[in-house]
Amino acid sequence: MRREAASVPLARRLLIGTMESAGVHPDVSYDLSLALTEACANAVEHGGAAAPGAPGGAYRVTAYLDGEKCRIEVADSGPGFPPGRVVMSTRRGRGRRRARRPVPAALAPSMPAMPSENAESGRGLCLIRELADHVDVGNKPGRGGAVISFDKVLKWREGAPLAV
Repeated sequence: MRREAASVPLARRLLIGTMESAGVHPDVSYDLSLALTEACANAVEHGGAAAPGAPGGAYRVTAYLDGEKCRIEVADSGPGFPPGRVVMSTRRGRGRRRARRPVPAALAPSMPAMPSENAESGRGLCLIRELADHVDVGNKPGRGGAVISFDKVLKWREGAPLAV
């Protein structure tokens, strides 16, 4: 997608339309579309350092159904996260508790804290963590750029065509 603000609602509408056609429950579609909106907004804002006067670059959105869950990945070509800043993986277990996947000590994750009420930005990753069941955030190995991937177990509408 083009790294411009207009691509964010386009990505959201494409996801919502696809999920509606597949018969995904509207609550799950809404959560995933909101998380996608936040991930795309981050890619647009932070995803590349285009030269003055050059086109704004691009970012990639991948979404697919994997059994009974939907997996979404947003990858950009920007500078990525600063070393040690955000390399995290969270999973929601029963009772919506989160457990971190083991990470080597050298890559010890720094979970972003919720920004203050007066902050103008910084809530996106926290919101994605709340809306998805599993979240991975990090940098593309060797190529630069950030990658945010998340998934959510699907619930289906009654009589959904793709219900598992």
